[in-house]
Parts: sequence; structure tokens; C-alpha cells
Amino acid sequence: MSFAELRALALFDGLSDEHLHGLLDASTEVEFTVGEVLWHEARPAEYWWILLEGRIDLLRQVGNEEAVLGALDLPGRWAGGFMAWDPNGTYLATGRAVVPGRVVRVPGTALRVLLDGLPLVRHLVDGIFHTARNLEASTRARASLVTLGTLSAGLAHELNNPAAAATRAVSALDGAIALSVSSLAALAAAGIAPETYIALERLRVEGEPSSVPSDALEVADREEELAAWLESHRVERPWELSGQLAAAGLAPAWCDRVLEVTGPDALEPALSWVAASLTSQVLLGEVRESTSRISGLVASVKSYTQMDRSSLQDTDVTEGLESTLAILGHKLRGGVTVVREYDDDVPSVEAHAGELNQVWTNLIDNAVDAMEGQGTLRVSVAGAEAGVVVEIADTGPGMPPEVVERAFEAFFTTKDVGQGTGLGLDIARRVVEERHRGSIEIESGSGGTVVRVRLPPRP
Repeated sequence: MSFAELRALALFDGLSDEHLHGLLDASTEVEFTVGEVLWHEARPAEYWWILLEGRIDLLRQVGNEEAVLGALDLPGRWAGGFMAWDPNGTYLATGRAVVPGRVVRVPGTALRVLLDGLPLVRHLVDGIFHTARNLEASTRARASLVTLGTLSAGLAHELNNPAAAATRAVSALDGAIALSVSSLAALAAAGIAPETYIALERLRVEGEPSSVPSDALEVADREEELAAWLESHRVERPWELSGQLAAAGLAPAWCDRVLEVTGPDALEPALSWVAASLTSQVLLGEVRESTSRISGLVASVKSYTQMDRSSLQDTDVTEGLESTLAILGHKLRGGVTVVREYDDDVPSVEAHAGELNQVWTNLIDNAVDAMEGQGTLRVSVAGAEAGVVVEIADTGPGMPPEVVERAFEAFFTTKDVGQGTGLGLDIARRVVEERHRGSIEIESGSGGTVVRVRLPPRP
């Protein structure tokens, strides 16, 4: 390492030769190999590291996983040295070499001497450092709350309907079971023979839910006919039983066969038992469907958060979009039509799947808000030579050019106070461009808006 090599770095433009010589005298050149860790996250940042050649990934421990936050990949990029202006300064990430190279290692004390010789620079650095740390913490907390709020609201809406349906079905099932038991007791009191019960069971099977007609008008007509038949045979609760039997696809001719099997004394408990049994089956089907829906939502949330998978992984982008659409289902009902355009041969990408799902959440949420709940949401995924292209399009009024130009700025929003944070598109840009080396762009006009995300293929 020479004075000329340091002087060539843009990092030191404007620094006097005297100060640069002083820095050089206090510095040490360090060569590193692949996989070597040069500094550790959360350890005292006593050295300032300046890259001369090679590449060093910046890693942060997230739970049991290591997340890549960025990299020193160009000469002059630096990390650490925070103890020069903060006695409690620590490394914000771990530095691990990806390819062999060299760095300049400058003690924090030497960097502090340099800053002491430049009071204004020191004050600026100190202010920027503390402001940046506070802003980062505030922004992360706010972004996390926004995402958590969206996820919680969506999940609450989606879980409410099947949970309520299951609760209603279980409550009704309690009454159906009680009626079935009391009807069996009445049949026993009427002295029904075993062979009669077997014949009655065969008749009951004819009304199992799989044979229920879908024509509501036909069911209503049959219900009237059954009610008249039941009244003519002096069966109690004719309107209640007629509805249950008609819903099962049974007709007066079927009741005649029951009468032949049971006789008039056991007719009413026999019909009540059949109706209660069929109702129980229908209610069990509703419980099964509701709980299956809840299980599906849990699976969607699990896929959305990627909580059982490694941080960086082969990712199916289509699966992530479907999970996000499931979570946001409550916002897509009513006036929003969802059009899916998924290519069959979309390659997987190496990505932080949970972070990408946060991007899809922000983009879809924005699109629905732009349409005010009325319009067409188009979600497309296509494979390309450059990787995967995802488009989220809406049929809203579009954005004027001046809004498109500022859309990715942090805290910029066109929504009313309290309705938007201005963080959604900024987070999306950071995740796509900085975390996944992709690109994100907006096309907007009077016919709507298209947000296009390009993700590179697996390396």
C-alpha cells in the first residue's frame, strides 16, 4: 500500500497530503482470503476498514440466520471506525470476505486525530451518525408496524368468516344431535324392529348431501309439497321437517315409502331422525370446510412469513404472490376483480422470500387503494432472460408525472394524513434493488398504473 494508492481513492478527495500521510503512517494493510471474517457485528468498532480490492459481504444475524445487508465491492468503500466519534460505537454488521483482496485498517484513535484536525467534518460526521441511527431505528419500527397492521387486519378479516361459520354450525349441530337421539328413543318406544330400522337407514342414505339439488326454485316447490304431505299425515312441525327433507332432495314419494316401512305410529320419529341425521351431515360438512379454510389461511401466513425456511432461499415468486393475495383477501372482495397471468415456466430466484412478500403486500395494497375498491387488479409473473418479471397493475385514475417521479421517496405520500406513511414504495425499492439486485419501475397514465419488478435469476 502506498500514498499514491490512497490518494487515487475518491474517498480522500479534498484531504490534504499532510492529513493523508498521517493516516497512512497509522494504517496497516491487511490481506484476506475467501471466507475470512475481518470484523464482527456488535463488537467495538475500534478500526476503520477501507477496501482496496476484493469483496466483503456485510452480514447481520437475524434469529438463526445470517442476512446479507450489503457489500464492500468497490475500492474506497469503508466500514466501521465508529469509536472515533462514539465511545460505545459497535460494528453494525459482520464483514466476511467473498473473494481474496486487501483492506486498509485504520485504528479509531488515528481516525479521531484526523477528525480533531477537521472540527467541522467531525461535527458533521457525529451529527449524521447519530441522526442516521435514530432515523434507521424509527423507520424500521414504523415499517414493521405498517406491515404488521396490514397482515393482522387481513388475517383477522379472513379468519373471521370461517371461524364464525364453524361456530354457527357447531351450535346448530348440538340441536341436531339432540333431536336425533330423542327420535331414536321415540322409535324404540314405538317398538320398531331391527329390520325396519335397516330399511329406514337405506331410505336415509338416499337423502345424503351429495344428492342435494342446486336449483333453489325446485327446492322451494318440493318443500311446499312435503309440507302438505306432512300436514295430511298429522306430522308435527311440518314446515321445519319439510325444509330439511327438501334440502336433502327428498320428495313426497319418498315419504310414502317411509310410511310403508314404519307404519303411522313410528312415522313422525322416523322422519325426525332422518331429518336430524341429514342436517348433522350438512353441518359437519360446514365445520370441515370452515376449519379447512382456517388451516389454509395458517398455511398462507406461514408461507407469507417464511417462518420455517432459511432467510436466503430458492423462491417461487408465484407462490409468494398467491400467499399475499390470500392474506389481503378481505380487500379484494366486492368491486375488485383479480386477474392472474402466470407463466408456466417461471424460474425460481434466490431471494429473501419474506421480504419479497412484504413488497407484494405494499404494491397490491397501494393498487387497491388507488382504485378505491372498484376495478381490476392484474397480477402477472413471467420468466425472462434477465430473470423474473412481476407486474402489479390497477385500473385506477393513474398518477401524474410529478408523483411518479417522487413515488419512491421515503415518507412521500399522496394519501390523507393518517392514511399513508409514505414508506411502502421506499421499502419496496430498497428490498428489490439493494437486497436482491433487481429493479422496480412505475408506468402510469389515465388508464391505470403498472408497477414492474425485475428480479435477477439464480447465480
